[in-house]
Amino acid sequence: MEHIATHEEHSGGGNKEIIKVTIILSVLTIVELILGFWMMGITSPGFRLAIKGTIVILMMAKAFYIVAYFMHLKHEVKNLIMTICVPLLLFVWFIAAFLWDGNSFRNLRNTFDPHFKEQSTIIVPKKAEGKEHPAEKK
Repeated sequence: MEHIATHEEHSGGGNKEIIKVTIILSVLTIVELILGFWMMGITSPGFRLAIKGTIVILMMAKAFYIVAYFMHLKHEVKNLIMTICVPLLLFVWFIAAFLWDGNSFRNLRNTFDPHFKEQSTIIVPKKAEGKEHPAEKK
């Protein structure tokens, strides 16, 4: 009998926690949407960048709540959390590195000189039989 009462108390607390986290996620989403629609009318590039940074921070907070509560990492041991977080950080680093590399490729492509020819693409005329090439005359 005591075991059932403990289980009911635990499940009731879990529901309250899920409702609390759902409300927090909803509020963060509404704030992000308000900032996004407000940002559309702003012309200052610095202010737009600050709003975008704020939206990214709010998205990271939402990701934390989703991972902590809905993926149950809040109640796990630190070793399991590190097993998940370290590869996740490496994955984010790979994405940033590929974006950086792609951006440098785009910038190099945009500065390409169409009049430049590599030496391997220049066609060298063949010498005619019995005639000297003008550069060989002394």
